[in-house]
Amino acid sequence: MQLTAESLIGLVRNYYRADRDFDLGLENSPEAERFLTLWVQEREKMDQWDAFVDEVQAVLPRFMVSNITSTCDASFRCAVYSRAVNDPPPSRWVVVGCVSILAPVYTVYGVRFRLQDKRRTTDQVFLDALPPDLQAPAEVISRTLEATFGVTTLPHELARTPVPLIVEFKEPPHTTLFDALFISQPDSIP
Repeated sequence: MQLTAESLIGLVRNYYRADRDFDLGLENSPEAERFLTLWVQEREKMDQWDAFVDEVQAVLPRFMVSNITSTCDASFRCAVYSRAVNDPPPSRWVVVGCVSILAPVYTVYGVRFRLQDKRRTTDQVFLDALPPDLQAPAEVISRTLEATFGVTTLPHELARTPVPLIVEFKEPPHTTLFDALFISQPDSIP
């Protein structure tokens, strides 16, 4: 598959709609049915994904690595959490690696949040350039994703391409290829 905005928008049109005509109905839209069917097929890769998460954990023993995949999203996701607090308290960060189920692409991004009474109060999402303290785990995730799944990174400029479709709770003009190929709420981290 050629990674162009046009080809990727054409692809995601198979799984998302530009209207909410089926939102209150008893039936799924044809696009939602295709998405659900694809996830049924992709679930067969869950053992391979779990092995990938274990491999990243072995390479990054000072971090906690978890599978945070949800079949509501269009990607397998793993999270690398900082165990030690090197940031000014009470700041924490997570590096997330995603492999799209719709196209042979991946992305790695970061989320920084503050804890107040054990609750997150502020999220800052880094979809483009990661801060220096997030780069080492991001590089491990990238190398391992490419070697394990044969995927390529989705260029940031392509990820920001607007799509005229509704993805979860995002609607045009705010919906992007990132939302459609990976997750519409990247700060949603357990």
